[in-house]
Amino acid sequence: MSRPTGRLVYMDQPEKLEMREFEVEEPEPGGLLTEIVRANVCGSELHIWQGKHPEVKNGALGHEALCRVLETGDGVETDYAGQPIAEGDIVAPVYYITCQSCPACLDGEFHLCENAYQYWSLSPEEPPHFHGTFATHYYVHPKQYFFKIPDGLDHGIAAGANCALSQVLFGLDRVDLGYGETLLVQGAGGLGLNAIAVANERGAETIVVEGVDQRIERAKAFGADHVIDLTEQETVAARRERVQELTGGVGADVAAELTGVPEAFAEGIHLLREGGRYLGDGERESGSHHRIRPGVADAEEHRNHVSGAVSAVVSTEGARLSRYTRGCIPVR
Repeated sequence: MSRPTGRLVYMDQPEKLEMREFEVEEPEPGGLLTEIVRANVCGSELHIWQGKHPEVKNGALGHEALCRVLETGDGVETDYAGQPIAEGDIVAPVYYITCQSCPACLDGEFHLCENAYQYWSLSPEEPPHFHGTFATHYYVHPKQYFFKIPDGLDHGIAAGANCALSQVLFGLDRVDLGYGETLLVQGAGGLGLNAIAVANERGAETIVVEGVDQRIERAKAFGADHVIDLTEQETVAARRERVQELTGGVGADVAAELTGVPEAFAEGIHLLREGGRYLGDGERESGSHHRIRPGVADAEEHRNHVSGAVSAVVSTEGARLSRYTRGCIPVR
């Protein structure tokens, strides 16, 4: 009996996309065959398309999505939170695998899995073909975590659960953002907006640095306590002075670089209090560098704790979906 076919978007080289059609294969044991319900355009996709991603130069595109289960492989009875799974259920798949056998996985550092991107952005010529979510179908491999979406949850909101929100949750856990602290958010894109919402839930005060009017308005809608407009405070010195005013002359407890702009990293360190923590979680372009003035910034780095969130640990997936359900993340 013949199998149905599906279509996908393939990038042969930067800024060159084409549509391809392939047979939809049956899922192997432990895997899922799904159809795409909603796929978001993440900032990393734009970087890949522009040829600015440090690693990916071609392949299937898309990773931030919701999927409807069409077929389950042998042995698949629940999602990775233990919820029963069946054909027709909507799931959010983690876009990388957790091999559970490399040194990082065996040490519990699943986000550093050496085989995480074994399937992501592969050529569609390699079965089972549907490696990206800019497609009609998506193949969830064995050891690729996925989680059932609660009934009634708005798909437009839940579609970002497997990337932006989980990145932020993981990163803010790493820097241990707590109640009553001040979080400085550099950039009010997808990551920044989720950071505002998570900080609000934790009882932290937020200061957002942004220069685009639409993003500033969105940041306010997400509950930002203060906004520093780059078009008004045009220099690092002016922005630092404003942060000092808002924090009683101390500086932010935690700062998060969520722009992907190298200069933001160098600036953010100067906006922290002594002993503060700094999170670098923005997307990096190929060949980008951080320019840090010797002496001054180096000394500040030694007094502060600098962390990086490479990718979101899979254990945050269920937690982020519950945040959507409780209304932590604004729908509009």
